[in-house]
Order: sequence, then structure tokens, then C-alpha cells
Amino acid sequence: MHDHDFDEESYDPEAPRPPSKSQRKREATALQDLGEHLVKLTPTQLRRVPLPEDLLAAVRTAQAIPQRGARKRQLQLIGKLMRRLDDPEPIRAALATLVAPRHLS
Repeated sequence: MHDHDFDEESYDPEAPRPPSKSQRKREATALQDLGEHLVKLTPTQLRRVPLPEDLLAAVRTAQAIPQRGARKRQLQLIGKLMRRLDDPEPIRAALATLVAPRHLS
């Protein structure tokens, strides 16, 4: 019996494997959590975070939604937009500088 979906010639046991479903889920949840932090920012703080226009608009919309269900759906949309980013690190870095405790000298 031969599996037609498996090509022995192109199989490379040393090739990196794609992330597991669990890993992808953890990454998606982390990005959605990052989006929730963005929603909690003030407008002044939000202007200091490098966000694409569509993501910025989604965050501002979420800030204006008081209802739980609608807000949750908007946060899911923000998570989806975050997953489309090439690199979320600049957003994480900007957020870290905004929420870092300021030390008094």
C-alpha cells in the first residue's frame, strides 16, 4: 500500500517542522492579549505605538464599545489583524516602554 500524498524524494527529516496547532494557538492568544493591552491605552499613549491604520482603527473602535459581546468580537478582530503583521515586536517594544514603571531618582 502506497501513500500518494507522501513524496519520499522531497522528504527531509532535517527540515524544520511547521509549528504545532497548540503552538499556533498560544501565539494567537498572545497576540490577542497584546491587542487587549493596546485597547487599554490612552489616546496619547496609543499615538506612540507603531500601528498600521486598520489595526489602529480597530483598537479605537474597541475602546468605544462598552458591551461585552461586541467588545469581545472586536478584540478577536484585533487578534486576527495582529496575526497578519509581519513582525509584532515593534508594537511589543513600544508597549513595554509605555507601561514600564518609572523610577524616581
